[in-house]
Amino acid sequence: MKRSGTADLPLHYGKVPAWLYERMSALGLSIVEAILTEYGKDEVLRRLSDPFWFQSFGAVLGMDWHSSGITTSVMGALKRAINPNSTSLGLYICGGKGKLSKETPMELLRVADHAGLAGQELVRASKLTAKVDNTAIQDGYQLYLHNFIVSDKGNWTVVQQGMHDHDGTARRYHWHSEQLKSFIDEPHTGINGISQGRILNLTASGASSNRQGILAIAKTDPAKTIQEFAHLIMPKRHDIQSSDVDLKRLGALLYVTRELQTDNFEELLLLKGVGPRTMQSLALVSEVIHGGSARFQDPARFLFAHGGKDGHPFPVPITIYDNSIAVLRKGIEKSKLGQSDKLRTINKLHQIVLQAEANFNPQFDIQEIIEQERRDSWKYEGRTVMGKAQKPDPNKPGIQLSLF
Repeated sequence: MKRSGTADLPLHYGKVPAWLYERMSALGLSIVEAILTEYGKDEVLRRLSDPFWFQSFGAVLGMDWHSSGITTSVMGALKRAINPNSTSLGLYICGGKGKLSKETPMELLRVADHAGLAGQELVRASKLTAKVDNTAIQDGYQLYLHNFIVSDKGNWTVVQQGMHDHDGTARRYHWHSEQLKSFIDEPHTGINGISQGRILNLTASGASSNRQGILAIAKTDPAKTIQEFAHLIMPKRHDIQSSDVDLKRLGALLYVTRELQTDNFEELLLLKGVGPRTMQSLALVSEVIHGGSARFQDPARFLFAHGGKDGHPFPVPITIYDNSIAVLRKGIEKSKLGQSDKLRTINKLHQIVLQAEANFNPQFDIQEIIEQERRDSWKYEGRTVMGKAQKPDPNKPGIQLSLF
């Protein structure tokens, strides 16, 4: 089995404010339900196992785009929202940060008893993934978060995170049970990083398959396998630069949602009445739901849905965030009644953006876009952990943008 990817993140401390956490839970649940409706449980697990998609998902939820806190907050919000609905959704999230991670085995056994799964096998998978990342590979990162997401069919994904003792970074590890036959069918792909010391081999009484798997890892040259799995590295700086974003994709999205007359598109009539700024957010939410894996190589672009709680690139627009949740929830509820027109419309919005990208030539400064968002933030009840956005000084000139 191979780890599906890793992400290196600056280590940040602090709590997510209640006003954002509630909305993260609501929008996160809606996005997961939309993926379930369109693609099924296995696709939700696959998405969560992709470090680039996970980072983009956290960004569209309004979290700090690059920090270690995106892992704990996203998984905490999802667990809070999904588990009360696990029976209907067919998904269960176990574990968490610190002491909660140690409760994973008992949680898995309760889930297994409820869903009719092989509980001990799930516990074994949980423990082995943690042991491999925490003990078998001595890269200087000690795990402090372990989440095990399992479907009622027994397929699973693990998202776990470790803290480095000295360099102030965190590393997130993703695992996926897809095509799993045993833990020793193929060597672990390793991780990307400078060796921090001798690689140790795990031993477990009566677990020869585990020992053989770890021995195989010990014989694998990390340099040879670095490019065999997804590895995301996020910068320490807070500000967003043009190099962080695919300008063609962002520009086409802004053009479609701000400047194109969407009334000309019959497919978007169901979104009539939704303003351009909400349309911008919905287009990015739609991409998180429907976009292919290659669409998430620039997670910072998804901050242009709902900003970030630290004010980078701009404050979280509460009004827009709530509108996004309301439109998506309404589409999901209607789809449960056999009326899936609104969900299809949200998907169509993503398709129109894709069409616009084909011949789009971006001619704009991303810093001007960010400045405009900041100046308009007060209109949408913009908010950060520092407080509410203020109306700008009317004596300062505004910014006129052209995306052509």
